[in-house]
Amino acid sequence: MKGTYCLIIEVEKDSKISVGRLEQLQFKRGFYIYVGSALNSLESRVMRHLSSDKKLHWHVDYLLMDSSSNIKEVIYSIGEEKIECSLASLISDKSSPIIRFGCSDCSCGSHLFYFEDYDNALKWVLSAFEKLELSFNNLDDFNKNKNSKNKNKK
Repeated sequence: MKGTYCLIIEVEKDSKISVGRLEQLQFKRGFYIYVGSALNSLESRVMRHLSSDKKLHWHVDYLLMDSSSNIKEVIYSIGEEKIECSLASLISDKSSPIIRFGCSDCSCGSHLFYFEDYDNALKWVLSAFEKLELSFNNLDDFNKNKNSKNKNKK
């Protein structure tokens, strides 16, 4: 399964976090949307982000490994097309981007965006998926799908 996803990440307190080559970044308390794609295995990528046992590779790994950060929601769309930059562009219009975060393989200004509150973050993620006419699922759907596959293996 291939696709594009948005993580809604809560940062519970103001934090300075070392992020690979970006060095130390200041993260305000609030909610961040990270836009990514997985053109090999969407399930594996999302599971990796949800896991606390991982090697630090992507910028978002550094943020997620900080004790003040946790994933509140995952919104994803299944598909072959690489649309993460289009999603990031739509979300960036309504938020404060964290410059150069998560976009070292494209020309976007950022793939991480700050919102003060969860409802606003979720609203703009859903709006971006709808504007691109993408069907989407959330973390509950992902967990149901994962659990049904595990039952089928027995």
